[in-house]
Parts: sequence; structure tokens; C-alpha cells
Amino acid sequence: MQNQSPAISRSLLALALFYGGMVTLAGVLGAKQVALGPLAVEAGIFPFLTLVAISSAATQLYGKAVADRFVRFGFAPLVAAIILTLFVLRLPTDPDMYEPAKAAFPIILGQSWRMMAAGILAYGTSVTLNIWIFDRLRGAEGRHAEFRGFVAAALSQIVDTLIFITVSFLGERPIAGLMAGQMLSKVVLSAVLVPVIINLVVRLAQWLDAQPSH
Repeated sequence: MQNQSPAISRSLLALALFYGGMVTLAGVLGAKQVALGPLAVEAGIFPFLTLVAISSAATQLYGKAVADRFVRFGFAPLVAAIILTLFVLRLPTDPDMYEPAKAAFPIILGQSWRMMAAGILAYGTSVTLNIWIFDRLRGAEGRHAEFRGFVAAALSQIVDTLIFITVSFLGERPIAGLMAGQMLSKVVLSAVLVPVIINLVVRLAQWLDAQPSH
């Protein structure tokens, strides 16, 4: 008798792969600060809010236990990306490399150990908190996944900002103003983006699972 692998739905596989990509992309895009009208925020917030929304959608579709596994497994690509980045930064640079790129590469991808530690700690804490809040609101708000997602994302992003900025910059620069601005920006973006992404992810997952097997 042949051993059969445990069945996994198309949607769960697709969301897990996409989630892992967003975890690593958030660290890269975070090197750029973007201005959204009066708000300023690091560009990494866009993939990060995407993975927060995916974790909420996973909670809605598969339950809290599965969504928590997303977070735990997400540490693997995050830590691997950090290790590979440090390795590449220490390799000798090709003398013929395009000069602007040669100077920009270590600036964009090089981070202090404090920022790396802050990113790992903030990721694990904030996304786990997001899942917990989203799940706890299920009884109070029923099926309103988009609203629950916004509340969970906004609160978890406040915690994310507290952890990341404190661990990264405490003692090196004033952080109160930076923290307040980042919190406001992330709450606004949570209200605009997270409900839309949750709705799209849930609909996509249901569509994938409804397709006939080949």
C-alpha cells in the first residue's frame, strides 16, 4: 500500500506560499519611506498589512490554529532572508558592478542587529495578536470579517510600532514623534487596505477550492 500525503486544499497552499513571500518582501520594501499626503510611512507596511490580512482570512477560513501556524512557519523565510542578506553583503563586490547600485545595495539591505531583532520580534508578536483579536471578535461581530480585520489590524499595528521603534531606536534618537506618526499612518492604512484584502483573499480561496480537480 502506498503512503498518501495528507490532503491540503488549493487555497491553503496558495495562501501559505503568498504569506511567506510577503514576510520577506516587507523587510526589503521597508528601506523606502513614502509620503501619502500628510502621512509618512515605510513602504514595507504594504506587504506587512497584506500578510496581516491573509492571517485574518486564514483564521476566518480555516480557524485560529491554522493561522497561528502561518505565523510560526513565517519565521523560516524571514530568518533565512536575513541570513542570506548578511552572507551576500559580506561577499566581495564585482569591481565592474554598476556604480550607483554598488553604493546603494549595502545601504538599502544593510540593517543594524537591533533593527533585525526588532523586525523578528515585532512580526511574531503583532501578527499573533492580530489573529487572537480577530478570532475573539468572532462572537461579538459574527460574520463581519472585514470590520473585525480592521480592528485587529489597527490594534496589532500599534503594538508592532511600539516594539519595532523602541527596540530599533531607543537611546539613539527621539522616538515619541516617530512612533505617533507611524501609528497614525498604520491605523489609517489598516482601515483602507485590510478589509479590501480580506474580502479578496476569502473570495479567491473559495474560488480556488470550488475548481474541479484535474
